[in-house]
Amino acid sequence: MDLRSELLKSIWYAFTALDVEKSGKVSKSQLKVLSHNLYTVLKIPHEAAALEEHFRDDDDGPVSSQGYMPYLNKYILDKVVEGTFVKENVDELCWTLTARRNYRPEGKSILPAKDAFRLWCLFIFLSEDRYPLVMIPDEVEYLLKKFCMAMSVELNYVELEDFISQDSVQQNGFTVWTFLEMMNSGKLTRSIAKETISMAIEEVYREIVGDVLKEGYLWKKGQLRRNWTERWFTLRPSTLLYFTSEDRKDHKGNIQLDGNCCVEVLPDRDGKRCMFCLKTLTKTYELSASDTKQRQEWTTAIQTAIRLYVEGKTSLHKDLKLKRRDQREQREKRREAKEQELQRLRALQEERERKMAELELLKEAQRQAQAMLEQDEQRRRQQHELLHQALEIQLKEAEEARASMQAEMALKEAEAEKQRTRIRELEAMQQRLEDALQQEIKARQDEEAFRYAQARLLAEEEEKMKALMGLREEQEEYIQRAQREKQELRQEMESKSRALEEAQRQLEETRANRYRVDQDVVAAQRKLRQASTNVKHWNVQMNRLMHPIGPGGMHKSVPRVDLSPAFASHHRKIQHCVRSRNQRSRTRKAKKTWKAEEGVNQTGACLQTDKWKYLNLRRKKNLAFSLLRLI
Repeated sequence: MDLRSELLKSIWYAFTALDVEKSGKVSKSQLKVLSHNLYTVLKIPHEAAALEEHFRDDDDGPVSSQGYMPYLNKYILDKVVEGTFVKENVDELCWTLTARRNYRPEGKSILPAKDAFRLWCLFIFLSEDRYPLVMIPDEVEYLLKKFCMAMSVELNYVELEDFISQDSVQQNGFTVWTFLEMMNSGKLTRSIAKETISMAIEEVYREIVGDVLKEGYLWKKGQLRRNWTERWFTLRPSTLLYFTSEDRKDHKGNIQLDGNCCVEVLPDRDGKRCMFCLKTLTKTYELSASDTKQRQEWTTAIQTAIRLYVEGKTSLHKDLKLKRRDQREQREKRREAKEQELQRLRALQEERERKMAELELLKEAQRQAQAMLEQDEQRRRQQHELLHQALEIQLKEAEEARASMQAEMALKEAEAEKQRTRIRELEAMQQRLEDALQQEIKARQDEEAFRYAQARLLAEEEEKMKALMGLREEQEEYIQRAQREKQELRQEMESKSRALEEAQRQLEETRANRYRVDQDVVAAQRKLRQASTNVKHWNVQMNRLMHPIGPGGMHKSVPRVDLSPAFASHHRKIQHCVRSRNQRSRTRKAKKTWKAEEGVNQTGACLQTDKWKYLNLRRKKNLAFSLLRLI
């Protein structure tokens, strides 16, 4: 049973206590108070508006337990963290609400309020996991045995059987209020002091609800001073705690138990007897019990706690409860199987008795049938004798009738032979008629097939004729369109041919012009070389004239003399005029050449190269003419 189930059992009692009218519904204001108190004791953040928000679609009317459960799970139980709160406080809150309304002991009660609360907690722990909560008689007997063992008394089985034999208990089991009424009656605890009962209830409560496996005084050897001190030890499934005294107010320490711990019995030494030690990974604790029985109980309890830790179980009594439940289920299954076997045996016995009765009836019927069979046999024999006599008379009459019949049969046979011959002739004629009829039917069928095939062929021929006419019309349209396109292509080709001829003619003219220009360039280059030679000669002569040679004035080298400024200025003006005229002439000729070459652009990139060569030659020719004029 997990923590959520334990909390739900306690909260269920609190919810039912708020249901005053026993209608299964509680008002929202009461649920708000209950939820606020649960938030407080469970130590989770309080959401005041959560209840109103969760039930905002409802009226202000009360809320049922099924309607409260989603809110309880979502806003409270899902936020609970184990170890952050004290479960006993939750149980006290729910007990306070339910006891105020339901727990009213009649007469003189022998249980204090604290013991009643502990019994209520024990009932919740041992009750079945179905609502309303009840405890089966086996669990009640188990709990009462624990109380009696704690008080060292024998259980009064007679009084217990009286309570268990009640009709309400037999049908539904023990409710918590029936259980508390039984404990308050004192019939099971006669002549036992209240203090003893309270101590037994507290001990069983701490053992079952508080998961205390064992408690008691032990001598412990110190880790530093190495002296022996008596301590009160409390063993839980994962921890061994020790205190100064049994009131458990002064906590001195705790020992964590895990799978690495072990217990060993030690021999007596240092004046101590019944010694044993508890070994952990880091320390070894030496302990001493009062007697051998106590040492055995402590070592067994510590080994049980280690086993529970290794198996991942948090409570010994939860495990024992599940085992007892499994044992009850197995006993119930065995009992049901035994009852089924008994029922099967009874059914077999009844079947056997029924079959024996049927067998007796069959035997009686067989005897009656035998007697009737004998009577029938005698009657049959008499009838057989009478029938034999009648048959002999009839046989004689039949012999006589047969003789007369044979004569008649001979006559009939001859007549029948004639009839058979006639029938054979008629059958042959019928066969020939049937063959002729079959041939005529087959001929008509063939004629119908031929007519059908001829009609189908005519229909197909008509469809193909229609398709052919359509194809012919499409062909004529296509031919006309092709002729138009052909005429257009012919005209376009003629125009392109004329353009190509014109471009070729212009190309020939351009090549002739280029050839003439090349000849002019060669002549100009020749003249330019000649003029350059003449210029050099004239410069030498001019220098000689400008610097006459005096007597004794021979020089090895004659320096170059510049022309006069007026001559140089006049020379520059002449060069500028020549360059301007040549530039205009070149521009006009280039434009004419480019216009002539626009029609031959489709012949390739070679014409563009020839154009630039031609322009370069014309430029060189003009430069040569300018130099000649200057000279």
